[in-house]
Amino acid sequence: MHPELFHIGNTTIYTYAFLIALGTLVASIYTKWSVKRELGILNLSNNFFYFIFIAGFVGGKLFFYLEKPLYYLRNPKLMLDNFSGGFVFYGSFITIILMLIWYLKKHKIPVLPMLDILAITTTIVHVIGRMGCFFAGCCYGKPTNSFMGMNFPRTNGVSVHPSQLYEIVGILSIMIALFIVKKRKQFQGQIFLIYIALYAILRGLLELFRGDKRGFIIDGVLSHSQFIAVLILITSLLFYQKRKKININP
Repeated sequence: MHPELFHIGNTTIYTYAFLIALGTLVASIYTKWSVKRELGILNLSNNFFYFIFIAGFVGGKLFFYLEKPLYYLRNPKLMLDNFSGGFVFYGSFITIILMLIWYLKKHKIPVLPMLDILAITTTIVHVIGRMGCFFAGCCYGKPTNSFMGMNFPRTNGVSVHPSQLYEIVGILSIMIALFIVKKRKQFQGQIFLIYIALYAILRGLLELFRGDKRGFIIDGVLSHSQFIAVLILITSLLFYQKRKKININP
């Protein structure tokens, strides 16, 4: 693994942080280009991206604390250690979506077309961010004897599933599918709904390989992320059918 990318004097540039910054930059450029091309918004304010970052940070942390609420209530000082890691993707995702809808309506930006654009934007950030996880040696999978097994610094010589790579391949596949759907788009919001449905399925499967300690709704059977994935999958399918009917019978 290569957790440290390079050094500038006494300053260390970490691969994970660099890739997160790179993913954010690429996603921002794609978003601004798409918004200008598809919605006619020439100058999307940088405050929009700051808003998304803050919402994602708060939501990701909140859901992380909720995985072990009693632990953090007993150790409140740990909640102040905000930049040492510990985020839940679905926490960030759900919070961003809710706050985005409010923001877009307030600034009179079309909600569904914007969500379609941001669905692809999210895959860009996510896939590059997961590369950061791989190089940092975190978020690895369960022990395995298969040919896919890899050793990470924290696994103490034990071969584990490289679940980060599984997710990267999965997200890239979703990204390709979204670009294909975009060419044949039938209604506003279609790309976004397909994205959250496909990612819910992917996340549910990935949880079978994850080796880090996860919170469970049913111990050893259904994790928090799988439970949220099921709810999101059902919700997305219901909204998809509703939007499709509206498009057929306007």
